[in-house]
This record gives sequence, structure tokens and C-alpha cells, in this order.
Amino acid sequence: MPAISDFVVAIPARYAASRLPGKPLRLLGGEPLVLHVARRALAAGAREVWVATDDVRIADALATSGVKIAMTSPDHASGTDRLAECAAFAGWSDDTVVVNLQGDEPFAPAAGIRAVAEILVASGAPMSTLATEIDDVAALFDPNTVKLVRAGNDDALYFSRAPIPWPRDAFAHGRDTLPSGGPWLRHIGIYGYRAGFLKQFAALPPSPLERIESLEQLRALEAGYRIAVAITPAAFPPGIDTPEDLERAERHLAATGGT
Repeated sequence: MPAISDFVVAIPARYAASRLPGKPLRLLGGEPLVLHVARRALAAGAREVWVATDDVRIADALATSGVKIAMTSPDHASGTDRLAECAAFAGWSDDTVVVNLQGDEPFAPAAGIRAVAEILVASGAPMSTLATEIDDVAALFDPNTVKLVRAGNDDALYFSRAPIPWPRDAFAHGRDTLPSGGPWLRHIGIYGYRAGFLKQFAALPPSPLERIESLEQLRALEAGYRIAVAITPAAFPPGIDTPEDLERAERHLAATGGT
């Protein structure tokens, strides 16, 4: 994929996370989680980095970080809705390449952030995302680990919290190990789109499959839009949703210095 430098990164950061209240301001290595994410976005070489938030405390925590702040409505149902408001606030043209980096990804690699912009441009799809191989059977069966399957052109066919594809014969004999025939893919919750499509996507009503799986990206697939998927070029540790995840992140930070 050709290198790209003309893109923006937007980070939705809602204060009232259901499983980890106040998540953007939870401390990781003594600093707010959202500050770690902002630094990752800045390191990716984006033209601009924005944080779209609903809480002035989050804005204050980023005051000297070098990112731009969009104060958005507290009533948004999703991060995509929040970024659509950010796009209007920032005045991006419809052709602007936007990378939606979740506010709970403190170890997002710069190469991965760039890759989601590059695959968007190279594929011509209106939306892009990343995946990585699943290497243990527990993750395959974990509903908090989102799985995906791809078509031959690397577009997403489906995303699910269930194990997909289901190896019928292998799992008929046992489900303790990953069978051969993979790879099974974990979805990484980072997205790329043009600003025009971001606004269009946010205006779509929630779809039936989206409601069933609680996966917003299914709204795009059900509406008939392509989602191009690339394998991440660098390790992309899981994000932080629970106190246990935050403890794991502290151990990772201490062991690696954040790399």
C-alpha cells in the first residue's frame, strides 16, 4: 500500500463508559489514558489529531498535548455520532481521510494507524479497518473478542461475537485448541473513512444485525457498503474496557515501556 500523510485522526472520548466509568481519565503509568492515546495518534504523522469529548475534564487533561478538542453533545449514542459532530466542527471537506482511533487504545502502533488510512485509499472502499490473527481458542470463544471473516478481495463479509468461521468437523471432536485451517481473525476497533461517508454513516438508522450483535460496523454492511480489511502491520494489543484490562495495561507498560 502506498504511504499516506494527508489524513486526520479523531478520537472519541466519552466520560461515562458503562464498564469503566471515567475511563478516559483513568490513570495508566500515572497519566490519563486518553493522553496515551493522543500521543499514539500524534506519532502516526496525521495532519491533525482531534479528541471529540463531552466532558471538560477530558479537554483539560489534554490542554498541553498538541491535539485539538471538539466539545460534543453528551447525548450521542456512539463514537461515530460523536465524530460526525467533530467533522462538522472541524470543517473537514468530504474527501478528508479520517481515522477513528478509539479512546481506549493506549498502545495503538503508529504503523497500524497509518495502515487503516492507506487501505481506505488503496481499496476505494468507503470504510476500512484492521484485523489480527487469533492465536488461542479462548479468544475465539470470548464474546468480547470480535471476530470477522473476509472475502477474497479482503473486504469484510461479517463481524460477530461468535466464533466465525465455525470449523464443524474439528469442533465436533473438541474445542480445547485452535484447529488447523485458519487463520481466525480478531477485529481491531479502528476505522477509516472519508469525512463525507462518516456523516452519511452516522445518519443511517441502527440496523437489525447491529442491534443483535451490538456491533456498529454491521450497520454499514447491512446497508450494502464495503469495509476493506487489512492485517495490522504491527502488534495491536486489545483495548481497555474493564478494570482487569487496565491492570493488564499497567503490566504491559511496566514490561515494555509502552511499546
